[in-house]
Amino acid sequence: MRSYSLIAPAKINLYLEIIGDRPDGYHELAMILQSIGLSDQIDVRSISTDSIRVHCNHPQVPTDKSNLAYRAAELMVRQFPEAFAKYGGVEITVNKQIPVAAGLAGGSTNAAAVLVGIDLLWKLGLTQSELEELGGTLGSDVPFCVAGGTAIATGRGEQLSPLPSLDNIYIVLGKYRSLEVSTPWAYKTYRQQFGHSYIRDTDNLAARASAVHSGAIVKAILHKDTREIAQKLHNDLERVVLPAYPQVLQLRQVFANQEGVLGTMMSGSGPTVFALFESQQQAELVLQQVREAIIDEDLELFVTRTITHGIKVTSSV
Repeated sequence: MRSYSLIAPAKINLYLEIIGDRPDGYHELAMILQSIGLSDQIDVRSISTDSIRVHCNHPQVPTDKSNLAYRAAELMVRQFPEAFAKYGGVEITVNKQIPVAAGLAGGSTNAAAVLVGIDLLWKLGLTQSELEELGGTLGSDVPFCVAGGTAIATGRGEQLSPLPSLDNIYIVLGKYRSLEVSTPWAYKTYRQQFGHSYIRDTDNLAARASAVHSGAIVKAILHKDTREIAQKLHNDLERVVLPAYPQVLQLRQVFANQEGVLGTMMSGSGPTVFALFESQQQAELVLQQVREAIIDEDLELFVTRTITHGIKVTSSV
C-alpha cells in the first residue's frame, strides 16, 4: 500500500469585483487570490478495496459524497477507470486546521490536494494545467488551490493568470466559529441589490474583467509594495455581508482601529476578516489587542503569512 501526505493551504481574496451575470448563471468576477500559510494536511492512501473512504478530525466536516475531497476522488475514478482498476480505492484523511465555512477555500484546497495525491498514487503524470482543468469541474476555487501563490482569477474564478508571488506579508485572520455566511446567499443578495449596475454586454464583460490586469492593486503587487497593496484591498461582497452580519462588521472595525494594521477586509463571502502587517511581531501584538477588545470565546484568531505555493507533497510511503 502506498500513501502521500500533502499540505493544502488556505487562500484569501485581496480583491473581488463582481462585474455581471454570465450565460451559465454564475457571476463574471475579477479577483486576486493569495495563498496563505494556514493549511490542512491531507493523507491519500491506496486501499485494496474498490471504495473511497474519507476521515476528518473536525466534527462539522462531512465524510460522504457532500465532501468536496470525496467528489475529487470520485472524479478521478470516473476519468481514469483503468488506473482505478489497477491500483484500487483510496482512503483520504483530512487533518483540518483551516476554519470551516470561512471563505478561505478550505473545501476547495482539500479537493485540490486529493487530485494531486491520486495523480501521484496512480502514476498518471498529469500536468499542473490538467489538474487545474479537472479541479475547475469541482469548484471555482479548486484550480487556484492547485496552483497557489498569487494570481488574477477571472470568469467565475477558474481562469488564472499568475502574478509574482508575495512572500512574508503577515496576516491576522479572525472568524467566529459558529458564524457561517452562505456564498450563494451573498451573491444572490448582491444581484438583488446591485444587479442594476451589472454590465450586460458580453464583450464589455470580458473587457472589464481584463482591466484588473492593469489595475492599481496589480501594480502594487508587481512592485511588492505591501503598504500600497493594503490600501487597495477591495471586496464587493462586503456591501451585502457587513450590513447583514454586525459581528463581521464589528470585527473589521476593531481591526481597522489598531495601530500597525496596514489594511483590513473580509475574505470572499466571509465571514473571515483579515488584516495585513509588515512584521510577525506587529501581527501578534494586534491579535492580542483584538482579543482584549472583543471578549468572545467564539472568536478564533490566527497569525499566518502569504506563501508562494499551492498543494505541496511533504512525504510519501
